[in-house]
Amino acid sequence: MKSTDKLKGTSRQAGRKHGGTIAVFILLLIMGLFMLLPIYLTVVMSLKPVEELFVFPPKLYTLRPTLDNFRDMFDVLKSNRVPFSRYVFNSVAVTVSVTVLQCFFASMAAFVLAKCKFPGSKFINSIIVVALLYQSNVIYIMQYIVMSKMGIIDSPLALIFPAVASPMGLFLMRQSISQIPDSMIEAAKVDGAGLFRICWQIVMPNQKPALMTLIIFAFQGAWNIQAGSVVFQEQYKTLPTVVTQAAASGLARAGVAMAAAVFMLIPPVIVFILAQRQVIETMAHSGIKD
Repeated sequence: MKSTDKLKGTSRQAGRKHGGTIAVFILLLIMGLFMLLPIYLTVVMSLKPVEELFVFPPKLYTLRPTLDNFRDMFDVLKSNRVPFSRYVFNSVAVTVSVTVLQCFFASMAAFVLAKCKFPGSKFINSIIVVALLYQSNVIYIMQYIVMSKMGIIDSPLALIFPAVASPMGLFLMRQSISQIPDSMIEAAKVDGAGLFRICWQIVMPNQKPALMTLIIFAFQGAWNIQAGSVVFQEQYKTLPTVVTQAAASGLARAGVAMAAAVFMLIPPVIVFILAQRQVIETMAHSGIKD
């Protein structure tokens, strides 16, 4: 009898465990579908002909899928004085420059703030936390005045320089580097390593998850930079700027706007997938213990 009761109790516990697993799976599946719904709607809307875009109530599918919206988007962009490849080159150049420079400066500054003791370090850390509260729109006028004094208005540098300094990236890297044991830094100093070597050969190789996360945020922000207010020459404009201009031409261009949204969505998604794989792999196979 005791063995039978024990088996029944074990079966009930196993049943509750499997039931909880199934419930968690269903909950995560529903949340995942809600997250994928905007992307799905964007793709469907980009494949709808113009007459289906304004049907009420809106449908979650298209009866006559077409690629005319994508053709119209390229035709509209090709009608400008600058070839389409120039806009793509500008966007790629600005995005890569901002991503590389932001990771470089944020990593070095975060290492100094996290592992180097100097007068005023706590005050600077407090300034970084306060800077997280301010969006770029709040300091835009001051940024414009500074860039005007520097003479970089109406040039690609006006898009790159303001985006290099990222309080969020600096805060993220500082919090991650703070988890590095001080004994590792001290051991490297005893062996004769300088701060620059400690930063890039000891600390940074252990910060791949934080670096990949920073790359995702930096790439996404840089890819969507709007250049209309600081860049006026057509040959310096980025792809999001001209796509926004083309999509703002009226309701007749609604399909073009959806096609442009899909086109602009592809590079950040690719970067996110590649970087996420590296983040998961690094976190699964690495660890630091004091």
